[in-house]
Amino acid sequence: MKKILAVTACPTGVAHTYMAAESLIKAAKANDISLKVETRGAVGVENEFTDQEIAEAHAIIVAADTDVLESRFEGKPVVKVPVAQAIKNPAGLLEEALNKEAAAPADLGKQVEEAKAKRSASRTGAYKHLMTGVSAMLPLVVAGGLLIAFSFFFGIDAGAEEGTIGAALSTIGGAAFTLMIPILAGFIAFSIAEKPGMAPGLIGGALAASTGAGFLGGIAAGFIAGYTAKYLKQFIKLPRNLEGLKPIMLIPLLASAITGLLMVYVVGKPVGAAMTGLTNWLTSLGSTNAILLGLLLGAMMAFDMGGPLNKAAYTFAVGLLASDIYGPMAAVMAAGMTPPLGLWLATLIAKNKFTKEEVDAGKAASVLGISFITEGAIPFAAGDPLRVIPSIMVGSAVTGALSMFFGATLRAPHGGIFVLPIPNAVGQLGMYFLAIVIGTVVTALMLALLKKPLVKN
Repeated sequence: MKKILAVTACPTGVAHTYMAAESLIKAAKANDISLKVETRGAVGVENEFTDQEIAEAHAIIVAADTDVLESRFEGKPVVKVPVAQAIKNPAGLLEEALNKEAAAPADLGKQVEEAKAKRSASRTGAYKHLMTGVSAMLPLVVAGGLLIAFSFFFGIDAGAEEGTIGAALSTIGGAAFTLMIPILAGFIAFSIAEKPGMAPGLIGGALAASTGAGFLGGIAAGFIAGYTAKYLKQFIKLPRNLEGLKPIMLIPLLASAITGLLMVYVVGKPVGAAMTGLTNWLTSLGSTNAILLGLLLGAMMAFDMGGPLNKAAYTFAVGLLASDIYGPMAAVMAAGMTPPLGLWLATLIAKNKFTKEEVDAGKAASVLGISFITEGAIPFAAGDPLRVIPSIMVGSAVTGALSMFFGATLRAPHGGIFVLPIPNAVGQLGMYFLAIVIGTVVTALMLALLKKPLVKN
């Protein structure tokens, strides 16, 4: 029997999404057709297709007025119509789908393998949710940090007269920073529970900010709100004609109340105390402790080049920007620039130890390095991990330690060398640049020492 898949979605995700699904299901039963329907409504994705189901399907019906990730169906026969068409003529759509010509088996196999590879490479679980929040928060941190930095260019300070351009820029930057923690929490919750998690996540993030719990409280609020909304979505059962109440009223109300009460009475104060302690410790760091912190952050940035450890160090530094702690951010970005730059320099000073392809790759790595894209080192590390990874870790650790020792600060969490000329974006600019240069040279010299010359045929 030919298997048909159908996905339904309307802009509001309340009525037509489910009416279309019911119409298709009834028509399939009446005509003895094997059908599975995925709904993408306000409550989230239900009955989501697996890669195996897509591979086995004869054709797909897309009855939607919004995005339904159609890229999943590449190479498959697709019948695409407005969602209302599935309500009016479900039997006709099923017949059209059955009459579609199936894709070639060889093509399907290739597409499934590609889909599996993409899925396996993507982040999953708590790490995925955290990175979703961090990614959504970053534009606010970048814009806010640079606007505040520009405000100093106009001479704004604590006692400046209101109404100046500098004061306005400082106010705008401050507004961006005010949204930072709520957006972090909101998008963590959104990643977990989709739309129903957004409102409680934003509210929990706002409470984290107001109670002094900072970015740690924002992370906690995001996970509490997300999983609360997710479980409410699963366990609250209503008649189909009342399903629209769940994402619009019931889940936001209950999840926001639960998240808010936990943040006010359970999470906020202890996390706020921990955040205050961390801030006080960082602001009172002596030279030795600053160097050790820079060493640790630098080594983490280089170890997996964009992986979980790298992102943990980066998230830690970005979160501290909301508490006006700028030193770790400088160390982290400098240490993230060093690996690709060091590899590029190594291909110049030790060409006999690199293939022509690696020398060419080194040129591209230099561009990635100055742009703060640590992943530019991955091809080299994959080819010779035992020599490359220790070299880049040492170089990045040296860079991070020197950045902290020099007292360098950074208000923008990204941009690489391109943010260095912006007035007041970087503190101790000359010494900061020197830290990057020294780490790059250390990485290159270690690689030149450890790598063996190529064997000529």
